[in-house]
Amino acid sequence: MTQESPQRNLALDLVRVTEAAALASSRWLGKGDKENGDAAAVDAMRLSFNALDINGVVVIGEGEKDEAPMLFSGEHLGTGHGPDVDVAVDPVEGTRLLAFGRPNAIAVVALAPRGTMYNPGPAFYMKKMAVPFEAKYHVDIKAPVAENLRRVSKALGKSVDDMVVFVLDKPRHADLIRQIREAGARIQLHTDGDVAGALMSVTPGSEVDMMMGTGGTPEGILAAVAIRIMGGEMQCMLDPQSDSERQTLLDAGYSLERVLTVDDLVQSEDVFFAATGISGGTFLKGVTFTGKGAVTHSMVMRGKTGTFRRIEAHHSFAKLMRISAIEY
Repeated sequence: MTQESPQRNLALDLVRVTEAAALASSRWLGKGDKENGDAAAVDAMRLSFNALDINGVVVIGEGEKDEAPMLFSGEHLGTGHGPDVDVAVDPVEGTRLLAFGRPNAIAVVALAPRGTMYNPGPAFYMKKMAVPFEAKYHVDIKAPVAENLRRVSKALGKSVDDMVVFVLDKPRHADLIRQIREAGARIQLHTDGDVAGALMSVTPGSEVDMMMGTGGTPEGILAAVAIRIMGGEMQCMLDPQSDSERQTLLDAGYSLERVLTVDDLVQSEDVFFAATGISGGTFLKGVTFTGKGAVTHSMVMRGKTGTFRRIEAHHSFAKLMRISAIEY
């Protein structure tokens, strides 16, 4: 077996990017203004990326769907010196959660070697099912809801009525919610934040056992990076929510019947992921301002080693503002 010398863990650089976005956007917590909260995160994230020695291209960004001025799909990030990478970003995953002071808004970034991250093109929505490692080979997104619940419960060694399923509280999920309840499982309903939901479903010690339902395609690809690192599985199918979106996908050659796995969404193990909590939650604690600075809580992962870290960082604004162009 050939052994390699330790290489640079870009996830430890990425966490500075997500911390900056979380610190800047959290000033807008509960103020009812998701646009300015998101803009603060975008500005901070982009400035932080400029210091990274990568040659990055945004594959998953704040594109047409969000009408964002920066960090759009196709934008180049980094100094241009370093590895060629695909970049997936969500400066505020859960802008409404931030605007209304609700739990589980997070800042998220992922990197993968150039050309290995699935490009969703005009696909805005996908049906998803995320499960932990124990249930990885036991699910089929095309199978009935009750059957998947039975399979996952058996793999986890618990009964169906012990399980908790993360579902977005959207009108489109009325029938899914009914089927989960009829099968006997319990549900956590969240208004937004399906990256956090997918991650909760694969994180050891989480109270969520799996995630089901339709959410954003960009968010699905972001979550897939972390899920691949953690050994779980997410199966997805493109799920257009309008006739025009459906026709656009068909015209572009996308299949609506294809099941996409984590390996399809990110085709490399040499990936990096970082997320920092913005608003408080059971998944990641939010930003706490101390009067002299702030405390942030993050998770960082590296695919090649499978290393998963939780980082609590204490930021001194008196020192940070001497060298940072970002106003916290």
